[in-house]
Amino acid sequence: MFLRLFTDLRTAKVPVTLREYLALLEGVEADLAEHRVEDFYHLARCCLVKDERHLDRFDQVFGQVFKGLETLGQAVEAQAIPDEWLRKLAEKYLTDAEKAQIEALGWDKLFETLKQRLAEQQGRHQGGSKWIGTAGTSPYGAYGYNPEGVRIGQDGNRNFSAVKVWDKREFKDFDDTRELGVRNLRIALRRLRKFARTGAAEELDLDSTISETARHGYLDVKLRPERRNAVKVLLFLDVGGSMDWHIELAEELFSAARAEFKHFEHFYFHNCPYERVWRENRRRHDQTIHTLELLRTYPADYRVVFVGDASMSPYEIAMPGGSVEHWNEEAGAVWMERITGRFPKSVWLNPVQQHLWSYTQSIRQIGSLMGGRMFPLTLDGLDGAMKVLAR
Repeated sequence: MFLRLFTDLRTAKVPVTLREYLALLEGVEADLAEHRVEDFYHLARCCLVKDERHLDRFDQVFGQVFKGLETLGQAVEAQAIPDEWLRKLAEKYLTDAEKAQIEALGWDKLFETLKQRLAEQQGRHQGGSKWIGTAGTSPYGAYGYNPEGVRIGQDGNRNFSAVKVWDKREFKDFDDTRELGVRNLRIALRRLRKFARTGAAEELDLDSTISETARHGYLDVKLRPERRNAVKVLLFLDVGGSMDWHIELAEELFSAARAEFKHFEHFYFHNCPYERVWRENRRRHDQTIHTLELLRTYPADYRVVFVGDASMSPYEIAMPGGSVEHWNEEAGAVWMERITGRFPKSVWLNPVQQHLWSYTQSIRQIGSLMGGRMFPLTLDGLDGAMKVLAR
């Protein structure tokens, strides 16, 4: 049963190694799971999952492998319940009077009676009020009604009253292809980290304090600067037009980036960067920053992240005067080349689904100007972008 968990996780593309699987077995031998599937679930998740984005797939595989089991002993013994019982056979609707007659047994009595039913029952059963089966009023089985019961089989939950539900998934937000919340974005951005001790000496240096106290014979407290992420980031955000459809996601990325990077600056542009950018949209016409000044101000060790759907007229990128807002003396492609030339470590994050990119000429143009460093604004895409910037 444990080997099936390992192989099914590999099939589901959860990167589990043999070393991790052996560590799990050592934990089981050391009685860390205490014979309960619930304890084994937490132990297995700790040993086998290295990245939060794989938690949802782990839950799905674990639910399939250990569906309906309560103890580890059941996982390695022949099951008393035939597989054919677990099929969806019928749906039974009860009157209010019938529902009122069904008695909730309580946890201890429920499992004591279930054990007795498993020992006594020898054949298939359907639609009754006592045996384990389908579409009945027994507290055991699938697709029946009981205010308090154990669901055996059944992919879903109709009454939301089962005492134990092994297939409940808690981490559905971490899938690679899902759009991101602020918390998930911060987790992904943390891949771009290079720590250095900066600022005032405010953090306790425990090792030095112990060493100096032992040497001098009295308490000698030593402090050191706090370790901070030394990576410096310039964030360029496309605003207006078709980006209005992606405002919420752009705001979440902006919030996450401000929280993760100490050295962080942001600027806005519309469709494509030109000779001017701005910091506040409400003053975009009277308080702008010349892009050449920006290139002279920030050193080349800054990482640059563009965020935009790159969906515009191709002339806005390729031609002088192509901008829809003003007369640009030089084409957007010229300014893109200047920015990426000054900051070689740069990426473009696109909120448009990746399979749609080939249908928009301007997206292909921007992708070419970025040297292929355009990534979808998903957890997997952001992970790839951070790896490029961290090189």
